[in-house]
Amino acid sequence: MMPTQMVNQDNHDNDVKVKTVYNGDVMITYINHSIMLEEFTQEMIAICRFPPDQVFTMKWVDEEGDPCTISTQLELDEALRLYELNRDSELTVHGKSTRRNPV
Repeated sequence: MMPTQMVNQDNHDNDVKVKTVYNGDVMITYINHSIMLEEFTQEMIAICRFPPDQVFTMKWVDEEGDPCTISTQLELDEALRLYELNRDSELTVHGKSTRRNPV
């Protein structure tokens, strides 16, 4: 499954460049500034190729290099706000799969 928020490389001036790091791979995509958490989560599932039932965490890296969890809309909005405020070239997000709960 391909990421859903990919935009034309020539038309990303108003979008957020996201560098996703997962399992040693680095992937670049572009998202809308007003993306909702559910859309962002689906984007990470597609980019990282998580199975539908995979439990995972998303963390962005702040300006001090600290990882900050993205698990709510408020946390995502804050990451995007600081991206804008600091005029960063990209938002770095780390995906980490966690153990699935036994059935």
